[in-house]
Amino acid sequence: MEHLRGIAAALAFAAATAAGAGAQTLTGGSVPAARAGFGLSLALGENELFIGEPNNRTRPGLVHIYRRTSGGWERAAELHATGGEPGDGFGQQIVLDGNALFVGVPARDGNRGTAYVFERRGADWTQVAQLTPGDLDTRGRFGAAIAVNGDVALIAAPGQQNAAGAVYVFSRSGGVWTQSAKLVADSITPRAGFGTAIALAGDVALIGSPGLSENRGRVSVFSRAASGTWMSSGDLDAPGLEPNDRFGWSIRAADGIALVSAPMANGSVGAIYTYAPRADGAWMRRGEVRPETAAPNTAFGMVTSFDGSRLIIGSPPADTGRGAVFVATRTPDGMFSVPRRIMTSDAPARGEQFGGAVAIRGNLAVATISGDDHGLGTVVVFEHTDGTWTESAVLKGEAETLASVRGGEVRCSEQGMAAQFDCRDVEMLSFLSIPDLGGARGVRLNDIWGWTDPQTGKEYALVGRIDGMSAVDVSDPANPVFVADLPLTTGANPAVWRDIKVYRDHAFIVADGAGSHGMQVLDLARLRAFSGSPLQLEPDTVYASINSAHNIVINEESGFAYIVGARQGGETCGGGLHMVDIREPARPAFAGCFADPQTGRASTGYSHDAQCVIYNGPDERYRGREICLGSNETALSIADVTDKENPRALSRASYPNVGYSHQGWLDESHRYFYMNDELDELNGLTTRTRTLVWDLADLEDPQLVTEHAGVEASSDHNLYIRDDLMYQSNYKSGLRILDISDRENPREVAFFKTFPGDDAAAGFAGSWSNYPYFRSGIIVVSSIGEGLFVLKKRDTTTVF
Repeated sequence: MEHLRGIAAALAFAAATAAGAGAQTLTGGSVPAARAGFGLSLALGENELFIGEPNNRTRPGLVHIYRRTSGGWERAAELHATGGEPGDGFGQQIVLDGNALFVGVPARDGNRGTAYVFERRGADWTQVAQLTPGDLDTRGRFGAAIAVNGDVALIAAPGQQNAAGAVYVFSRSGGVWTQSAKLVADSITPRAGFGTAIALAGDVALIGSPGLSENRGRVSVFSRAASGTWMSSGDLDAPGLEPNDRFGWSIRAADGIALVSAPMANGSVGAIYTYAPRADGAWMRRGEVRPETAAPNTAFGMVTSFDGSRLIIGSPPADTGRGAVFVATRTPDGMFSVPRRIMTSDAPARGEQFGGAVAIRGNLAVATISGDDHGLGTVVVFEHTDGTWTESAVLKGEAETLASVRGGEVRCSEQGMAAQFDCRDVEMLSFLSIPDLGGARGVRLNDIWGWTDPQTGKEYALVGRIDGMSAVDVSDPANPVFVADLPLTTGANPAVWRDIKVYRDHAFIVADGAGSHGMQVLDLARLRAFSGSPLQLEPDTVYASINSAHNIVINEESGFAYIVGARQGGETCGGGLHMVDIREPARPAFAGCFADPQTGRASTGYSHDAQCVIYNGPDERYRGREICLGSNETALSIADVTDKENPRALSRASYPNVGYSHQGWLDESHRYFYMNDELDELNGLTTRTRTLVWDLADLEDPQLVTEHAGVEASSDHNLYIRDDLMYQSNYKSGLRILDISDRENPREVAFFKTFPGDDAAAGFAGSWSNYPYFRSGIIVVSSIGEGLFVLKKRDTTTVF
């Protein structure tokens, strides 16, 4: 689900981890934010550890409570909001103060945010309050930072008023929390992020605005008078700040000192500055804490925790995103020892971000590996004994997993449900969960294709995972069988995108963002060797003229493959068509490049997906020619690639409100091309799923004849056409089936929502793709976080 590119992206990630995944489709881009997020927030009590898990999709966000026993750390309880809902973001921020636990949920209610208060009653924690100011803006993100000291709580809304920010003061009286003040800094500007970090030192509040003054940053000081009134007391004396230093990103205070970080200072090495109050109450800078080795992009101080004696520092972008964690000890003179790095027993891989959250208390230290297990997250506990920090426990949350369904058809009821899935005129024949497809913790699915064994007649679903491919025998559609696993190429990286196509009983597989993956070629006849235990396969060959690629297109009539969206090395062809002769599948050979530089976001002709055919449509000039139709981010691109050494652009065409020209498919007469735009819904360019209908009577002058608006607001992804039906995989609204017998007026006639719950908004969860071409008539559908669905369409009635 992923690595973050660059220090700025890492900072943005830390500020908004509860936000939804980014687009699945960016040129060469990394995308999705962490899923589940076990450990994205931490709080450490006396033999009690609180672990936030805010990014759940099919269940509410959680705060897990672990308690230390003689046998180690044991999960004792889970907290969630009263009335919590799947994807509510509960647990992004946790602050513990004695017997009170505050949980911030900045993503709640359209990013207005809210905060919950729990109190310990005996051994249990009980929700006693929900705090929400009445003047919050959309995107105020109230609850993104919290500081508590006894009967006073400061809760920030750093997104308030175009991210100028505000901090709300709550006071407890008679056990009831009420708002008593609102703090806004002087001369604050939009995007300053006032309240990104807060600390309370007695009657003094230190509030960070790291986005102020070209991201130099500032820390404002507010003091509480005896009357209870809060007054501005100026700013902390800052070092010689440069643009983008982000002073005030993290602030901690305890036992008479404060620590303020500037994680981008010193060329993104980072630094932490120490402050102490003078006799007159003014806070003065006393020193600084820096890493022993000044490595660029360490972002030292991005994440901190301080118990008054020891300081723990998380630097998740360090070491190309592997992350680093340091501990420094307060010395008798009030300074700090040189920070020493602490290590996990299983070194994090690139992009896994050790130190994404940290906590320290006495001889216990805790740090999160945010990207472990593809974004689910892992928490590591250390103990300090004999002068050394030693790993004592590794804690992992339980992955969200649906139970597989086998043994018989689940019909779509009159109420429009098949088990827990919304539907209309589509039956669920079976469902295989990701673990039952061989997927380990955190693995998700992507693309899917199908193959029918010409010798046995068996039908197989070829299911892409972020770390490989699962082959599933669906010949008995009520009882699918996982028969083989093909891992990613040795030395490549797990990646969100994988694409599979079939030619002459061989599978051809590419992966994007995967490093040196190449195009895998697998002889599918090897699946016949299955005898009960899933086969562990290696590719028959790997075509190494490309590294990573977004998609692969195959024209079965010509015997050529077209790799598109190639990058990260090899012959990328500008991201356009990398043409490969696969007529001898085991010996793929490079045949040429084509790219139209007047298309694509980078003007290189990048093609996100394509379809290539021996044209048999109405334009007589090109009948019998090999024509490719590319969905090229910004436009439809049409090319004649018959002569691989001299391919020729025929035309290009854009359309209103382009978000991202993603993918499309021809009708069987080669007259109409149906194309989806993946980002128009997410970017507010259209209110419902949009399908673009092109008339290609003249290949040199394509005409947009219809923009069909679907039933839901969901983002569209892949679509395929068989006879007079179009099968769309539209993420959260699942598989949508449209009647296109009237080519210019599609009508939805059936659907099956693979993403449980009521949310069918724009975004990237649910159905990635489908394959409707089996002779049996079954439809196999891959759903990103759920698994493989085997479906069947019944006779339908028009929905829309």
